[in-house]
Amino acid sequence: MMRSRYLRFAGLAICAALFAACAHAPSGDGKRAETATAAAVPLDAIIPAPAQIEPAPAAAAVRIAATTTVDACGDEAQKVARYFTDLFQRTRGLALPVACAAKKPAQGIRFVFHADRDALDGGYTLDARDGVVAITSGSESGLFYGAVSLWQLLTAQPGEASSATSIMAGTITDRPRYRWRGLMLDSVRHYQSPEFVKKIIDAMAVHKLNILHWHLTDDQGWRVEIKRYPRLTDVGAWRVPPGPAAAADIDPATGKPRRYGGYYTQEQIRDIVAYAQARQITIVPEIDMPGHMQAAIAAYPELGTGDKPPVSVDWGVHTYLLNVDDSTFEFIDGVLAEIVELFPSRYIHIGGDEAAKDRWAASRRVQARRKQLGLADDTALQAWFVARLEAMLEKHDRKLIGWDEVLEGGRLPESASVMSWRGTQGAIDAARAGHDVVLSPSPDLYLDNLQSDAADEPSGRPYLVTLEKLYGFEPTPKELDEAQARHVLGAQVNVWVEHMRTTARVEHAVFPRLSALAEVDWTPRERRDWQGFLARLPAQLARYRALDIGYAESAFLPRAQVSAQPGDPARVTVALRNQTSFGELRCTEDGSEPTANSALCASPLDLAAGTPLRAMTFSGSTPLTRSVSIATDADALRRRLSGELQPCRKDGGLVLRLEDDAPLTGERPFYSVDIFDACWIWPQADLAGSAAIEVEVGSLPYNFQLWHDAKHVVRRKPATAAGELEIRRGGCSGRPWLKLPLKEAARNPERTTLRAKLPARPKAAPANEDLCFVFTRPDTKTLWAVSEVHLVPAKD
Repeated sequence: MMRSRYLRFAGLAICAALFAACAHAPSGDGKRAETATAAAVPLDAIIPAPAQIEPAPAAAAVRIAATTTVDACGDEAQKVARYFTDLFQRTRGLALPVACAAKKPAQGIRFVFHADRDALDGGYTLDARDGVVAITSGSESGLFYGAVSLWQLLTAQPGEASSATSIMAGTITDRPRYRWRGLMLDSVRHYQSPEFVKKIIDAMAVHKLNILHWHLTDDQGWRVEIKRYPRLTDVGAWRVPPGPAAAADIDPATGKPRRYGGYYTQEQIRDIVAYAQARQITIVPEIDMPGHMQAAIAAYPELGTGDKPPVSVDWGVHTYLLNVDDSTFEFIDGVLAEIVELFPSRYIHIGGDEAAKDRWAASRRVQARRKQLGLADDTALQAWFVARLEAMLEKHDRKLIGWDEVLEGGRLPESASVMSWRGTQGAIDAARAGHDVVLSPSPDLYLDNLQSDAADEPSGRPYLVTLEKLYGFEPTPKELDEAQARHVLGAQVNVWVEHMRTTARVEHAVFPRLSALAEVDWTPRERRDWQGFLARLPAQLARYRALDIGYAESAFLPRAQVSAQPGDPARVTVALRNQTSFGELRCTEDGSEPTANSALCASPLDLAAGTPLRAMTFSGSTPLTRSVSIATDADALRRRLSGELQPCRKDGGLVLRLEDDAPLTGERPFYSVDIFDACWIWPQADLAGSAAIEVEVGSLPYNFQLWHDAKHVVRRKPATAAGELEIRRGGCSGRPWLKLPLKEAARNPERTTLRAKLPARPKAAPANEDLCFVFTRPDTKTLWAVSEVHLVPAKD
């Protein structure tokens, strides 16, 4: 396997051990550790930042130790107190007893619940003074969020397990800015276990989020058991992945390719819903209609408009829609009757997005019904469809919410709410029309977008949604006046998982960006502060480690650009940075692990080629990232990953970071590829000093439904049966300079290295020229991708 010229990561086992230690003790000598644990924690050491803090500098800090007692009277206070003590014991190692004392102790923690119908939902007061931390609220959710705040204060500093912590005296008066603080989890494209869904719920709770929008049905699967329609899960919950690797994976029980998928039984859903409710989280299920219904139509073809499709293995916009027959609405009514029994949420999400109406337009039956209804076009027909769904939900005393396409056609009932995903205009239009709205715009709040432009960032869409960009999002559009703005319920991030095959990838995409969303949704706008958020984030990362939450280091990981020094091939220049410019980058030049006492990294560095450089980001004595090894040898400068190459199209393409479909088990490589035009450019490649080229290539199934965008796909006629990789000099026009046959690569489901000597160039040719890489292919079933390019130097 070829190596990247960028960063060489330290072993994950070493990293995990280091992080576990950091969650409990800072680096450095004993005196330094003693100082760290002795300092009282300020009341602002919380994410999301509280609405109001009043320090009491004249009062003594409150000490919490193993002897501290927790006083809680009444069912509500007892439940919250036990949640707090369990969380605290798991993350700090202190087991605090919970009791209802007739005589209130002079020291300790108190949870006080006074039921108040007029209390702001989620509001609480945390008062620390005179040896007592008292959390008071008139709502159970407020008491819960106060407990989360206290837990964060008690885990804001590293310290020995079971060690005491002190909190500065003062008062927090806190409340949420928005009512809808959400995360959407797509469990269709890749099924996640009930245990993982609960893990996400647990993580949401400690971020004070309150809505889990659960995407349960789509073209690629149906994930919720409906007893009246068993084929929805018997058939619709399973698919055979595309590509030769999956086709060769034979299930010994059936003798056929192994099926992929799963679903949640009604018993599991009830358990998950109750688990969420105990953490003040409402689950809003989504049953997407009338589009994104191919899995349901695969199970019950009579719901469609003609032929029977399979459960889809493709990503993109599909054209299978539910028909508009009365029998189909009977089916929907039966599904919704069971959904509302499973989910007590006030809202039911009906989707409504990307309803490609080609099959409606081609169906005589659908068109006859439209004309019978007196509707002008198919957009009006979808509006009629949505209005009928709203009436069904109204019968169950539920409210409809849908993606912003539900506004089209002008028939949306006033009681329905809108989730704006195509930018913010849908929210603006809906709020002006009197509808409640949730802001969830693409790309800003879509966590399938990458969080860095590094070549080793895992798969996803390449629009950058960095931690800072997400933190800067404002849910209330400035175009709304005060009355219209009151219709903004809040914001949510969406976790679409087409490109997140594993739960580890989901966690990488979600965290720590969920902390940014939490502050956007909770904290008053005037109290949001990017630098303050960064200062509070190291403690949050330590909490993630204590809770076994995987997270991306993209915002802090050292990144390096290495370049040869002109006229001196024995030396290199290394420019070091991290995305946020937060923390200290520390380096070693002997290959050893950096510590908090290592030298600060200068940038740029002037080094001898081949220096074993390692870098790591610290916040004080606490590591923020694993260490990275930076290749500085001459050979590393002659290599490029696909993510370091440039797409040939400056605009009009569709670049994705895609994961290979092989091997079946273990880690898989990622490729950056324009699925409209699989074409890459290496700008100003050093050809004068190169004698040969090695190109590592991989193949993926071309499983994309592009709808009307299919016309943009470039197809190049191959010269041989398996196709070729063509390499051009000076750009992508003109005749190929090299043609590398793909015959051997086509037989290999994993990566293959193609090799060739470089042809002679004209004497007048410049030393550095652009190299263009494109594939020909005999069919549209395979997507070829460049993994890495290596220019082999000429021998002296």
